[in-house]
Amino acid sequence: MLWHLPQEENKLKALTKKFSSLTTLLALMILMAVITIINPNFLTTNNLLNLLLQVTANGFIAFGMTFVILTSGIDLSVGAILALSSAISAGFIAQGMPLPLAVICALLIGAILGAINGILVAYGKLAPFIVTLATQMVYRGATLVFTNGNPITKHLDGYFLAYLGQGYLLGIPFPVILMIVVFVILYILLHKTAFGKSVYALGGNEKAAYISGIKLNKVKIAIYTLSGAMSAISGLIITSRLSSATPQAGSGYEMYAIAAVVLGGTSLMGGKGRMFGTMVGVLIIGVLHPGLNIIGVSAFWQQVIQGIVILIAVLIDVIRSKRK
Repeated sequence: MLWHLPQEENKLKALTKKFSSLTTLLALMILMAVITIINPNFLTTNNLLNLLLQVTANGFIAFGMTFVILTSGIDLSVGAILALSSAISAGFIAQGMPLPLAVICALLIGAILGAINGILVAYGKLAPFIVTLATQMVYRGATLVFTNGNPITKHLDGYFLAYLGQGYLLGIPFPVILMIVVFVILYILLHKTAFGKSVYALGGNEKAAYISGIKLNKVKIAIYTLSGAMSAISGLIITSRLSSATPQAGSGYEMYAIAAVVLGGTSLMGGKGRMFGTMVGVLIIGVLHPGLNIIGVSAFWQQVIQGIVILIAVLIDVIRSKRK
C-alpha cells in the first residue's frame, strides 16, 4: 500500500494551500467585521466602492510583484518606474501627443524599464535586490531631471485620461473594473499556462528548472517587464486622479506591494503563492488604513503598526518555509 503515500502527500499539500488562502481571507473578514462594529457605516456600498478605488494603484503593482517574488526575486524600483513612466507620458501630452497614444507610450516605457531590470538580473547575474535598488535611484533621479523637480499639469484634464482614473461604468469606478480584468488575465497566465508553470519552477528550484529545459533568462526578463508595465498602469491612474504627474509619485509603493504579496501567502523564498492571495493581501492593506483612522490611531502610529504587520507576515513566511 506504499504507492498510496505520494497521492496522500499531494492531497495534504493541496489542503495546506487551500487552508493558507482561507486563513488570509478569514483575517480580512475579521478585520472588516471589527471595523464595522466600531463604525456600522463602513460596509455601505459607496464606502466599499471607494475602498476598492483606493487600492487599485497598489493592486496593479502587487499583481506584477507576485510574479517577481514567486521566482524568489524582488523589485524595489516599481515606485520609481511609476513616476518616470507617468512623467514622460505627461510630458508627451503637454507637447500635444494624443492621449490614447500617450497611454500606450506610458505602458511601453514601464515595460522597457522593467525589462532593463530583468536583463541585469538574468544576464548580469546580479542579485535582484541590488539591481532594483540601484535602478530605483536611477529612475527616480531621471524623473527629477526630466521634470526639473516640478509637477507636470498641462493638458492633463482631458476626458480620456480623466475617465481612466476617475470614470464610472455601470456605477462602478473604471479603475476597479480594470483591476478585476487585469487580475483575471494574470490569474489565467500564472495558474493555467506553461509560462506560469515556468515561474513556479524557477522559484522552486532554479537548477531543476534549467535541467528541465526552461529558458530561465527569458522568464526572468518577462516577469520584470510585466512588473514594469503594471507600475505604469498605476502611474496612469494616479496621474488621472491628480490631473498631475509629480516627480515623487509612487514613493514607498514598493513596500505596500511587497506587504500585500507576502500577506497573501506568497513566499519570499519563491515557488509558493497564488494570485488570489495577493488580491486578499491588497484588500487587507487597503482596509487597514481606514480602519486605523476609524479607531482614531494617529498617522504617525499607523506607519508603526503597518510596519509591524509586514514584519509579522515575513516571520510567518519564514516559519512556514522552515517547517517545509
